[in-house]
Amino acid sequence: MKVLYHPDRDDIQLSSVLYALSDPIRLSVVAEMRRSGERPCNYFEVPIAKSTLSHHVRALREAGVVFTRIQGTQRFMSVREEDLEYRFPGLLDSILQAYEKSGEKDKSTISE
Repeated sequence: MKVLYHPDRDDIQLSSVLYALSDPIRLSVVAEMRRSGERPCNYFEVPIAKSTLSHHVRALREAGVVFTRIQGTQRFMSVREEDLEYRFPGLLDSILQAYEKSGEKDKSTISE
């Protein structure tokens, strides 16, 4: 089984987190996970190819924004809220509150 890279808490970089959250698809995926908790990767219905979604998930994971847990053939993702709050207090809350207020959430292509 392939071992997935997750940066240690102290290795999470602000520039990497901001870059990962700068993409609308990635931001909507993180916002949805924050609202509903851990989800399998195939939960998100986005208007992109499965391989492109995998690229976005990888970017989020390698930036330290999400944690991916493997169970059998499924991969479950969750937001690394505690680690992000420890490294950058209030950052994730600020970004997701701005996202919710911006109206971009209503244009989101993710369905529950």
